[in-house]
This record gives sequence, C-alpha cells and structure tokens, in this order.
Amino acid sequence: MKKYISKLIIAFIAMALYSCSEDKLDDINKNVNDPSEVGSSLIITDVMVNSAFSVVGSDLAFYASTYIEHNVGIFGQMNQAEIRVAQPTSSTTYNNSWGSIYTNLLNLKDIINKCSAGGSEEGNFHTLGIAQILTAYNLGILTDVMGDVPYSEALQPGIIFTPILDSQEAIYTELFTLLDSAITNLQKDSTFGSLGAQDVIYGGDEEKWLKMAYGLKARHTMRLSLKSPDYASVISFANNSFSSASEQCQFDYNGTSSTSPFQQFYDDRDYFGASTSLHNKLVSRNDPRDDIFFIEHPDSSEGILFAPNGEPEQAQGKYAISGITDIMAPTYLLSYHEIEFLKAEAYARLDQLENAKTALKNAITAAFTKVNVGLATADAETYYTDELEPKLTDSDAALEEIMVQKYIAFFEEEAVEAYNDIRRLNAMGEDFIQLDNPLNSTIGFPLRFTYGSDDVTTNVNVRDAYGNGTYVYSENVWWAGGSR
Repeated sequence: MKKYISKLIIAFIAMALYSCSEDKLDDINKNVNDPSEVGSSLIITDVMVNSAFSVVGSDLAFYASTYIEHNVGIFGQMNQAEIRVAQPTSSTTYNNSWGSIYTNLLNLKDIINKCSAGGSEEGNFHTLGIAQILTAYNLGILTDVMGDVPYSEALQPGIIFTPILDSQEAIYTELFTLLDSAITNLQKDSTFGSLGAQDVIYGGDEEKWLKMAYGLKARHTMRLSLKSPDYASVISFANNSFSSASEQCQFDYNGTSSTSPFQQFYDDRDYFGASTSLHNKLVSRNDPRDDIFFIEHPDSSEGILFAPNGEPEQAQGKYAISGITDIMAPTYLLSYHEIEFLKAEAYARLDQLENAKTALKNAITAAFTKVNVGLATADAETYYTDELEPKLTDSDAALEEIMVQKYIAFFEEEAVEAYNDIRRLNAMGEDFIQLDNPLNSTIGFPLRFTYGSDDVTTNVNVRDAYGNGTYVYSENVWWAGGSR
C-alpha cells in the first residue's frame, strides 16, 4: 500500500513539473512585440494622427483646394485636376484617403467593442465616447465627399468581402446616433484613467471632446439645410461647442518628426500656384490677408504672379505660392471660427441680423489671428468695421457675405469643409461664391469624389456604383439633392 501511495505521489509531482514546464515554454514562445491584445489607449493615438494627416489634411484637402480655387493646380496630378483630365474621375485619385478612413473605422470599431459592455475594457466610458466621436468624424468626411458608401456590412474582414453601400441618409442617422452616445458616455464616471498623453489632440480633456461632439452636431445639422433645415438646433449645438480658439479640435505638428501636410506636399511636389480668383475676392474687399496669403515662389524672379484658374501654364517655379503653408501649421478637425460661422449663418437665415453680425465678427477675429496668418485682433476689428459691416444691410446680404468670409477663412487647411459648403449652397440655389475656372461650365465641376480603387476592383457593389467615374460631374450626393 505504501509503495502504491508513493507511486501516486511521484506521478502527481511529475505531472505538476510537466505542467509548469509547459507553461514556462508557452511564456518563452510568446512574441512580446506582437501582442494579441492591444489596449485602446494605444490604438486611438494612431487614429487621431491618421485622421489629421492622412484623411482631412492630405489628398482630400489637396484636391478640394484645387476644385474650389483656393489653389491652382499647375503641375502633375493637381494640374490634371485643374484642367479636368483623368484625376476627377479616376478611382485611384483618392484611394489613399479611402484606405486611411476605413483603417481608422476598423480600429475605432475595435476600441468601441473593447470599451462597451462585455469588452475587455468595459467601463472605459471616456475612451468609448472619444472613439465614437472619431468614428462620426471619419464617417462624416467619407460620406460627405463620396455619398453612399459601405458601412453596415463593412469592417468585417474575412467575413463579408463585398459589403453593400449604405445610403447617405442612413449614414447620417448613424452619425448623429454616434455623437449622442458619445455625449452620454463622456459625462459618465469612468472606471479607467484618463488617456493623458495618448490623446495627442486634447491630452485626455473630456470636456473639450464633449464640445467637439456638439460642434460636429452643429456642422452636420447645417449640412442638412436642403433636406431638413433646423437652424435653431445649429445655434443650440454651436453654443455648447467651443467658446474660444484654445478649445478647437486641431492637430499640431512639431516641425521635425511631424510636419504640416500642405508643407510636406509643397516640399515633395510643388504642384500648386496662387489662385487668381481667391486673390480677386480679397482685393475687392481690401482684405489685409491678401498680403499674407501669397508669396513669390522661391525660384522665381517675377514677383507675385497669380495662376489663371483652369488654364495655367504647366510650370513649376513660375507662379506665386501660398504664404500660409508652414511646417507647423495645424490641421483643423473642427475650428472655433467654423463654429462662429455656423452660428452667423444660422442667425442670418432666421433673420436675426444683430446676432449674425456678432457671430461673424467673432469668426473673422479668430480667422485673422490663426497662428499661420498672424494678424491682430485690432486688424480684424478694423476690417470688420470698415469693409464688412457696411455690406450687412439685411439678413440676405449678411448671409452672402458670411459664406464668402467663411470660404476665405478656410484657406487652406479647411478646404474639405469649404468644398462641402459650396456644394450645399449651390444645391440650395445660392451661388454666393464665384468660381472662375471656365471648365466648370464645359466639362463640369466635380460634385463628389470617386470611390477608392481598392474596392472598385474587388467589390462589385462599389464597382457598379463607380461605373466609369463620370458620375462625379452629374450626380450630387443625397444632402445636396441627389439620390446617392
């Protein structure tokens, strides 16, 4: 009996030692540089950087600035966009941005799942709210420039390979749902610590993210002016958003390891020339920004030569260039001056002229004092009093000037929003912003951006929607009166 017990003990010891050895070997075989579970705080940093540099600050902004005549495309693909050859209809034009947005949305879906009920970070409400805001932001950029896009069946790699396109109307409903959920989550007590330095925009300040959410609600509510105007809500949302430029949602570059996208594009390509039509708008208003917005090209000896819209000579080093392109110029995801312009427009449409004037003056002041413009508050006040206020004779006149001033203020970092505004206004029959490219009346003005070639070539639903790409000249997006 004793021998039998001894054998059992030895067997148990051997099993324990074997088990310990297996556990140890498992630990040794783990690649600590390829973890299977990455914390949401690490993922969200990458999303913030990509949202600024690779989405709203990059190709989408470069092409938008060409179409809306903030810049003139004088070489390479920007000249092709300028003269309406290939680029506006090609599926390769915006493919990098298309991929960046969907990568962001996939990563944000992972964060939302982690931080929701049953996830590995359940109770991380503040990170959840920020992820919902960034999802709404990326989704909003995507649908605003491209219309109907894959979403409800997308973001399921290895499961659904050819997701359907969701209607822009349905996506807008989802967008507002995300923002409302974010507002709720940001006001909850979180069981997790602040994102801190991992939040490269606000440093983990949930109150500022809350203001960002309300600001996006104001932006997108105004976007629906043709479909369902609700200017009182625009004002209400805007009043809950930024109260100064110190609160606006911007991504800053350090000038060494990170540089402003427009500066990087100039350094790499030098494809833009100074726009004659933008210059003329400034001159007609005695706008002091005309002396700041444009500088002589470093390789030119001809002074400040403006490029003719739609018919520039293909020549680098000839035309003047942007004077506010700077290595450290921030990318604005949502600016304080945009919030004030939204209020000014809403007040004007509600025939509240004095309130519209106040908001417009706030917007002008913020735009004049942008870091890469550098004018003083006094300059803004003088310009407003001498040049703008005499034009604001009634609400209709004020509305037109508000929209022109917003267009000017958005040069050049906010070109995507200026592009969205022009399409919205034109759909409403309000041709406030004159564009001088003669090809707009012969070939056409791009009413939208094409889908990315990655999905045009692999997803039959996207391929059918894309066709040959010429739909960009004939079909408005849904909020601008189109069907898709």
